[in-house]
Amino acid sequence: MTLEFVAPFSEYRFMSRALVGCLAMCVGAIPVGVFMTLRRMSLTGDAMAHAILPGVAIAYLLSGLSLFGLTLGGMCAGLLVALAAGWVTRNTHIKEDTSLGAFYLISLALGVLIISVKKSNVDLFHVLFGNVLALDRDMLLLLGTICSTSLLLLALLYRPLVIECVDPQFLKMRSVFGAFSHFGFLFLMVINLVAGFHALGTLMAVGLMILPSAVSRLWVETLEAHLLLSLLLGFVGCYCGLLFSFYWDFPSGPAIVLCLGVFYVISLLVGKKGGYISKITQNKHYTG
Repeated sequence: MTLEFVAPFSEYRFMSRALVGCLAMCVGAIPVGVFMTLRRMSLTGDAMAHAILPGVAIAYLLSGLSLFGLTLGGMCAGLLVALAAGWVTRNTHIKEDTSLGAFYLISLALGVLIISVKKSNVDLFHVLFGNVLALDRDMLLLLGTICSTSLLLLALLYRPLVIECVDPQFLKMRSVFGAFSHFGFLFLMVINLVAGFHALGTLMAVGLMILPSAVSRLWVETLEAHLLLSLLLGFVGCYCGLLFSFYWDFPSGPAIVLCLGVFYVISLLVGKKGGYISKITQNKHYTG
């Protein structure tokens, strides 16, 4: 029985590579996802995931399925949308969610237009849903590089990001690092989404960033515990998702996200910090 949980990763190289790639993505992306939920930017991640599409489409037309080209194209498109939305927010009366929503829709439409006009045979299914079981050595090196870069930048931005989560106006008034931390965080979000789209696709990458953090918020209160539990949940979700994908021939990306989704639904019911049962029990206690 135990072998069934280990054998796919020890006997098949594509499964061990998929697991290593998922773990690298978890270490880089989940801490960013924790700060996204604390800053109420969960939907921003979804918008940015769509915003990288025109960059990927243009890179495909210029360089084919070049790993470097697709990564650079997606990163440039994502950063351009993030910078444009940030500039509009800070220099006009338009709020950040509105400006980001506008730019990501323009970017998404541009990507679809490029693909349609050029009649490219770019594999949209691969872009949207990825294929973690097809990770090769170069892809793992890319994921490892982005993971290391993300952790280094997050360590540099950690203090201003924590302050901004608690009191964004205080950071803006008292420190020159307000804008620096905001744009630095958007950069972190973009590079992790670009890393995620290679393996899980643009639609599934956001799930790996947001769901573990959403689950852990229903169990713990401190930031340190939130980060650690989110990472653990991400690891377990990836492991279980890959096993389901292997034994039942499910698409790997959706299987991983659905495993995390099951954790979320269960936590909504029984989570100790604001779950449904906990809230009912607490209300009854106050009533009595």
